[in-house]
Amino acid sequence: MRVIVIEFITLDGIMSDPDGSDGTPLGGWAFRHGPETVAGDKFRLGRTLDDGVLLLGRTTWQLFSRLWPGRDDPFAARMNAVPKLVASSTLTHADTSVWANSQLLDGDLIDAVKRERRDVVVSGSLSVVDRLMAADMVDEYRLLTFPTILGTGRRLFPADGPHAELKCLATEQVGAAVLTHYRRATR
Repeated sequence: MRVIVIEFITLDGIMSDPDGSDGTPLGGWAFRHGPETVAGDKFRLGRTLDDGVLLLGRTTWQLFSRLWPGRDDPFAARMNAVPKLVASSTLTHADTSVWANSQLLDGDLIDAVKRERRDVVVSGSLSVVDRLMAADMVDEYRLLTFPTILGTGRRLFPADGPHAELKCLATEQVGAAVLTHYRRATR
């Protein structure tokens, strides 16, 4: 089992409001670079979504549950079919029924991830990522870095965050962005 974090990120490490759905003044920065940069399996997950589980925080799950069910391309089919665990203390089981294969995370986030036998893919969901990083549970980062500097917003790797040693496995230009794939260095 691996924990794989996939994120849209700016050149200065900001993750806040990449699609503009939060209505922030600088939001929508990822989508200004055109559909070829953000469409399809941009994170090169391949069969990982077929065999793994998607872990989302409430806000990201609510956004995705409005977007993905209405799409019918091959990547959307994977997103709709993958089992989805939702980390939320406010949503109910009835709420999660609106997007196929979604269920509320049972118990503590860290304990639930430790019990998981499948690869766990986390998208967006910075509060979930923060907790997994603090528990030293992230095995891989796949980051789509956009040529934008915001200067303000929530960072994936804050100045006071935990130390980590990573190995760069791959880099690839994807439209206007650069996809980087990092794995935790051997302990």
